Amino acid sequence: MKTAETKLAEKFAVIPNDDVIAKTMEALKANGIDAVVVENGAEAKAKVLEMIPEGAEVMNMTSVTLDTISVSEAILNSGKYKPSRTKLYDPNASPKEKLIAGAVPDYSLASVHAVTEDGKLMIASNTGSQLPAVAYSSPHVILVVGAQKIVQDIDQGFKRIYDYVLPLESVRANKAYNITHGSFVSKLLIINRELNKERIKVILVKEVLGF
Repeated sequence: MKTAETKLAEKFAVIPNDDVIAKTMEALKANGIDAVVVENGAEAKAKVLEMIPEGAEVMNMTSVTLDTISVSEAILNSGKYKPSRTKLYDPNASPKEKLIAGAVPDYSLASVHAVTEDGKLMIASNTGSQLPAVAYSSPHVILVVGAQKIVQDIDQGFKRIYDYVLPLESVRANKAYNITHGSFVSKLLIINRELNKERIKVILVKEVLGF
């Protein structure tokens, strides 16, 4: 007998067929969101770094996906970029300076928790720290998304977030920050459409990345 976790994984952690991916790609573009498809994490990393000029100010948001493909490592430690994240841990930086570093970087790197087949992006957050830059304030947003995150519609996106993502994030948060009470979907961003068609770029990866 299949466990509840297995059933959820079979529903929300499986790469869809090429027709569904193509449909989702076209819908994203119709909604003003640029999108490309790559085969795996290595190609995704190469594509991200290709999009960012050396010397650029970059904020890599907390992301299992970015960590898995070593993009976070490249931003923070390669010496090629100005990582905004370091400002967050600078004891000499004021609270306002830290807010600005996270909210208004030249380039924001993140992922999402669900992508609907009609081209909507859904991002859940406990603190909301990554949402301002993605929603509006960063002029360049790059989202690396495992194709297993494609869902039929917003309703299924909510189910994916609450039933599948949240329990996994609670485990991660406990290990990373000792948050024993689990995480929360305190804030939820839904991008239905992007008016600036050059601003948001989605790299859709035909590999299970993140959750």
